[in-house]
Amino acid sequence: MTTVHSRQEALLMAHLLRRAGFGATPYEMDRALSMGYQAVLDDLLNPDHPDVIPDDLIRRYHVDQSDLRSGGGAHWVYRLVMTDTPLREKICLFWHRVFATGTTKLIQNRVVTNQIDMFREHGMGRFDDLLVELSRDPAMIMWLDNQDNHGSNINENYGREILELFSMGVGNYSEDDIKETARAFTGWRVVNPDYMSIRMRNNTARPYGYMSWQFEYDDDDHDDGEKIILGQKGKWNGEDAVRIICEQDATARFVARHLYHFFVADELPVPQWPHEEPRDPEAIDVLCKSYFENNHDIGAMLRTLFESDFFKDAGSRYARIKSPSEMVIGTMRLAGPIDLPSEETYMADAACANMGQALMRPPSVEGWQGGTEWINTGAYVERVNFAGRILNDSDKQGVRDIIDRIKALSDRQTITSDELVDNCLEVLGPLEVLDTTRHGLKNYASKFGDLKWSDQSLSSEFDRAAVAIIQLVVSSQEYQTI
Repeated sequence: MTTVHSRQEALLMAHLLRRAGFGATPYEMDRALSMGYQAVLDDLLNPDHPDVIPDDLIRRYHVDQSDLRSGGGAHWVYRLVMTDTPLREKICLFWHRVFATGTTKLIQNRVVTNQIDMFREHGMGRFDDLLVELSRDPAMIMWLDNQDNHGSNINENYGREILELFSMGVGNYSEDDIKETARAFTGWRVVNPDYMSIRMRNNTARPYGYMSWQFEYDDDDHDDGEKIILGQKGKWNGEDAVRIICEQDATARFVARHLYHFFVADELPVPQWPHEEPRDPEAIDVLCKSYFENNHDIGAMLRTLFESDFFKDAGSRYARIKSPSEMVIGTMRLAGPIDLPSEETYMADAACANMGQALMRPPSVEGWQGGTEWINTGAYVERVNFAGRILNDSDKQGVRDIIDRIKALSDRQTITSDELVDNCLEVLGPLEVLDTTRHGLKNYASKFGDLKWSDQSLSSEFDRAAVAIIQLVVSSQEYQTI
């Protein structure tokens, strides 16, 4: 970074890649800077190929992952680490947090994995289409009991949550709207629901989570009478209910606030939203305008967000606490690709859970609130320990690349301990840290003195020192923010 201009470009690019992905490896950062901000954003928003997942190798070395016997978290971790379309996976995490659905009730891991696949396909399209697909999703149907929602006897669970938690938020609908919406979704069920419900609850006889329910619409079980939903009267079906919901200003504001909360800065927990104004009301207005001007398209809202002054402003950098999955996946991507067989996907899945975010196992239908709830003494210790374990081997491809780049920033085969810290922060980001953090890192590094790599012994000593500083950097408070 030889000029102020290029330095600022690098800081903004690093900010984009942390928010629209999981942070950049040094190679990804070089590539992004050569493309420029707008081209990188276009690339992120328009993935044109599926991820290449070596299902044959996963089947060979990790049959339990292939069969989803051990839960779907480790299986998803592999894709999150190895993807070259990071925003597509990040949006899956976003919707998994909003439309929280858990294997803890369903027992079947396959159907929740299928739901994530649905987010992958529809997560950056029209919100209307996403809500229709969600309403047809067998995992969601069974999670919120819509298989028990009959024309002759409604179950209000899904009708309530699609309004309260998935689209509009508390205070923007009535109890009658809940009942009428539930009526609209009568007949939306899985094939043979009675038998499938028994199998789901009797899964101890079937230890593999392989069941993959299928959606069906039963017209005979649908209430085709007249309904009034949010003031609109008609013989509405589920698709009509979604259309009406997505036309509401409250829906635009709810989606906009979630996007801001996830991609810009930590908001208050969602249950407080009806009682507290957004952190940045003008930003929410900008995103709402994009929602209506672009036919409710999430991808267009994301473009508006990432091109906005409120996103690019230096004050929005490090304004969010990394979720456990963001911290874990970002650290693993720094360490380099996963070579199968590997226990690291299991370790990562367990670490996320220990930090408070068990993938595919949300605590409730409200999902995770995020923000300061991600950080407590135990969770922070788990973060530090995980990062230290993942980045402890100088022979790992990613770690080796980081070390070589630290060396390359020196114009000679020697480096001071202060330069080691400065170069490490540059290669790992560039990462902006407080003066107190930088001083602490340099104080620790001073014990290594001046370092050289002119022969094998000196090079090994340099590697040990570099790994120690890398581990300290990823343990810093700044690395825990995004």
